[in-house]
Amino acid sequence: MSSASQQPAVVLIGPPGSGKSTVGRLLADHLGVSFRDTDTDVEAVAGKPISDVFIEDGEAAFREMEAVAVRAALEGHDGVVSLGGGSVLHGPTQELLAGHRVVYLRVGLDQAVKRVGLGSARPLLVLNPRSQLRKLMEERRPVYERLAVTTVETDDREPEDVVAEIAAAL
Repeated sequence: MSSASQQPAVVLIGPPGSGKSTVGRLLADHLGVSFRDTDTDVEAVAGKPISDVFIEDGEAAFREMEAVAVRAALEGHDGVVSLGGGSVLHGPTQELLAGHRVVYLRVGLDQAVKRVGLGSARPLLVLNPRSQLRKLMEERRPVYERLAVTTVETDDREPEDVVAEIAAAL
């Protein structure tokens, strides 16, 4: 057995509402591997929801915890990994993603709004959620596109169809 670190089968990236968690769980089942969501990892370490981390500790503290969670997942998980939507903005995270099977789940604004809900507890979408989500998506799209090995459209599609497309691309 090699002492080399494990590498995820697939890393999912995309904005809130793109389906990273839903598709990730289904894809992991399809591939017979485990699923890991770095947002869940951050909540476990913090002992509270991400929205509370933002409010009580600030975005900088959250981003620091997120970067640690992403590194741990990329270096030690051999299944499907779902990254928080903003984690890809961190330069060292972008470098870590090089050489991984990164799949960008692309979603349109209308679909993302429906999936996220405008009354959600997502901290970056508190004031004028639709406008904030549009801004986040526009800012992050070039990064998602640059990091992705494969891009999969999720608008008006069942999660199982998205999983089938990703599995076929692997």
